[in-house]
Amino acid sequence: MTEAEALIALNQLPVTGPVKIRRLLEHFGSAVNALKQPNTTLQHVQGIGPEAAKIISNWQSHADPSTELALAKERNIHILTQEDEDYPVALRDAYDAPVILYVWGKLEERDLHSIGIVGSRKLTHYGREAARKFAFQLAGAGLTVISGLARGIDTAAHEGALAAKGRTIGVLGSGLLQLYPPENLALAEKIADGNGAIISEFPLQTSPDRKTFPQRNRIVAYWSRAILVVECPSRSGSLITANLANEAGRQIYAVPGPIDRPTSGGCHDLIRDGATLVTDGSQILDDFSHLNFSTPKDEEPRPAETYLDLSDEENAVLKALDRDDLSIDEVVNATQLPAHKISVILMKLELRNLVLTLPGQRFKRRR
Repeated sequence: MTEAEALIALNQLPVTGPVKIRRLLEHFGSAVNALKQPNTTLQHVQGIGPEAAKIISNWQSHADPSTELALAKERNIHILTQEDEDYPVALRDAYDAPVILYVWGKLEERDLHSIGIVGSRKLTHYGREAARKFAFQLAGAGLTVISGLARGIDTAAHEGALAAKGRTIGVLGSGLLQLYPPENLALAEKIADGNGAIISEFPLQTSPDRKTFPQRNRIVAYWSRAILVVECPSRSGSLITANLANEAGRQIYAVPGPIDRPTSGGCHDLIRDGATLVTDGSQILDDFSHLNFSTPKDEEPRPAETYLDLSDEENAVLKALDRDDLSIDEVVNATQLPAHKISVILMKLELRNLVLTLPGQRFKRRR
């Protein structure tokens, strides 16, 4: 058995999280040696009680690393350990760093320059558009957008990054073959197909539960150079991510919302506690200006006035706005395009200085 196979086996056991596995490695020198130990010896390791020792010493009944490796190869999923060159540098030194990372897609060196965008699953139209706008601006400037592929703000953040043709990474609270939520499979496929990666520390067939999501949050917090909270109530898993990032010395940004809406209460709490209030991606990019990052040369953002490669759908939206300012519903009626697609197109056109947003969520073509 190789060391990688032994680590996969330990990671598959129900009683060994990353902290316990690290203690086993420190005590026995390797994962291979840890799996060879009898029950009584294992109990000498800090945090390994009788139950855990019994399962580890009888690991063959609970783990099957060879089948896991075969399944990963079949699905074109890469399995990384901390010894692999592609393992994210930002995670490597954390005391509870993932022992194993399953990667669908490709990680790149430039993903070191990343920002986590998080928020509520139950988002408003305001939150959705804000998340897409910030992700579009930040990914378009060369930052990798990291989020949890969850419903709500996470989904909007990934969509905004893709719309900018930037990179984005989705960190799952489940195994890659139990992708949750299932309706985001198409989004995950688009990310993994040359635009970033979907990753998880959990064995491939792991179903999501209340414990897996907080574990996922720490990866987003540690990997990101900063965390942007777009919209969330005062009790939200997004605040866990922000607090973990803050403890790790990361910068926290928060988008303000209407003061009479509890959907932004968590953001207002963060701002009151010292998070930086932001209303545009340029404010975050100013703070990142000391870093040497950018999009590849063949993808450098062009000045807004030089954009001549609009799609047929983008041209249809511009044509609809030729005569008068319109609401999203009115643009939908004029173009027969779905509302979610119209929202993305309007955001892209606004960022290209071709469309202006008016009060009351109406849109006007710039002249």
